[in-house]
Parts: sequence; structure tokens; C-alpha cells
Amino acid sequence: MLNVAIVAGGDSGEFGISMKSGKQVLSHIDREKFNPFLIVVRGKNWNCTVDRKKIPIDKNDFSLTIDEKKIRFQVVFNAIHGTPGENGKLQGYFDMLGIPYTSCDVTTSALTFNKSFCKDVVASYGIKTAKSIHLFKNGDHAVKRILEELSLPVFVKPNNGGSSVGMSKVTLEKDLNDALTKAFNEDTEILVEEFIQGRELTCGVLRTEGQIVSMPVTEIISRKEYFDFEAKYKKGLAEEVVPAEVSRYNSERCREISQMLYEKLNCKGVVRFDYIFTGEVFYFLEVNTVPGLSTASIVPRMARAHGWTFSELITRLITEVV
Repeated sequence: MLNVAIVAGGDSGEFGISMKSGKQVLSHIDREKFNPFLIVVRGKNWNCTVDRKKIPIDKNDFSLTIDEKKIRFQVVFNAIHGTPGENGKLQGYFDMLGIPYTSCDVTTSALTFNKSFCKDVVASYGIKTAKSIHLFKNGDHAVKRILEELSLPVFVKPNNGGSSVGMSKVTLEKDLNDALTKAFNEDTEILVEEFIQGRELTCGVLRTEGQIVSMPVTEIISRKEYFDFEAKYKKGLAEEVVPAEVSRYNSERCREISQMLYEKLNCKGVVRFDYIFTGEVFYFLEVNTVPGLSTASIVPRMARAHGWTFSELITRLITEVV
């Protein structure tokens, strides 16, 4: 039986969501096939709770010692949203130790975590993206320059991060400085992006049994002005329609684009691609290489609509890398 380390937590504003994802994986993993351990990563503290006792992880070989018995892991199930699990840092560590993991590799993780760089690469494949400006904390981020290059309304968001933490929608010039400050409180880089009116669609993709498979396209309908952190995780503030009520042709287009990007970006594990659909064009928003797996998350619902239980999805993700 394989020892599986489910890593969760991390060092970003998504810590709580990651913990929910990790606990969901722990509760649904097939224990006839896998021996799971939930490992909480927080700064320099990496621990696993066994019989209510916190046991530290030996970072020299990523092992766990219980009652003088050393436990090694054959595979890591990565459930960390944000740093260090989604930006390539942990991936490099596991690569050096030779431990396989259920998410994208170092290069893909680092690229896709940087929203601006990722958009540039995606645009090179002929996919439309919103007009934007990439700003650095110590650089020029004057409101005048932004308004010369972009038209209001705009979204202001951390360039490296997820779950809409630190994100604002700005419709008035007077609110722009506050939005920049809010985003810079979360990251040293931010993205200011023109608003595109349309429907928000998302598509989950994974490789299983050697084939790239896309799950049903989902529409996100927020009851707030946009799909912010609260709308994502507070019950009743957003509706996810699975499958999305779009034509079969446009559903297939979305799935084909997503599968193409999955292959071009060399993705691994389950990945979620987000778009704004104008009725004719799919505008790429971002890619989530470690998407949420909590009870409120979209990917488990996509899997069910595809005909897989959550347990089966977990099994497929693990067996694809070991």
C-alpha cells in the first residue's frame, strides 16, 4: 500500500481554503489502496498530527518518524493553493528528493503562477486575453499612466496568488489608489486588467490513463459584482452551473482550447482554466494548477458531472504519477 503525503496549508491568504481541500482529500481517499497522512506546511513548521500529537517532518528526506519507525512517502498529493505549493517551490524540493507529486512541475508552476507572464504565453498560442499592465512595487504605478493605457472599469489583483485575495474591481478613478495598495499588500507585483463584459466559464482538465481529458464546462454566476473571495467560499453568493448552458459547439470549443493549453503549458494533475466568454470569443483569465478541492469547490462538481466520484478522481490523480 502506498504511503501518500497530502500536503496542505502554505504561506498565503489561501491557507484556510487549502486546509479544507487537504481534509477533503484525506476523508475521500481510497484507504484500501493508499495510506494517507495529512501534512500541514506553514513557514518552517511542517507537521503531521497522529493520535492528537504533532510530529515534525524531517525535511532532509521528507519523512515522518512514529514510535521510532521512519515512514517514507511514495507520492505527494499537493493541495497547497498559493506559495509554496502552486509556484514551483515545493515541486523543486520534491524533484530533488525524487518523490512524485500530483501537480505541475517547477517550470509550469512558476510560469502559470505569474498571471502576467502566463497571459503572454497563452496569447502566443492565439488565445485572446484582456488588455493589462504588469506593475512592480518599487516601479512606476502612477494612476495617470494606468488610465492612459487602460479604460475603466479595471480589475486590480496580485500577480501571484489565487482565490481573488487582494483583488478589487475599480470603476472610478478616485478608487484606483486604494485598490493598488490593497493588491500590493498581498504581493510585490500586481496586474491591472481591463474589464470584459461576458459570462465566466471554467473548464477542468487532467491527464488520466495517458489521455488528456476535459471535464464539463461550468458557468460561474456571482450574486456579487464579481466572483471575489467571499462569493467563492460563502454559501449562497455564487451559483455554479454544471454543465454550463452554452451550445454544444461552444462547450466543445472551450474544452478543446483548455486541452490544447494543458498540453502546450505541459500541465500535470488536475488544472482549471478560467475564461470570460463574450458570446463569440473566449478570453483567457488564468489557470489554476492546484484548484480547490473543498466541499465548496468547482472541480469535485465537474468530476461528478463527468461521472467520477471524488474518491475516483483522487485515485486517478495519484495513479497517473506513480
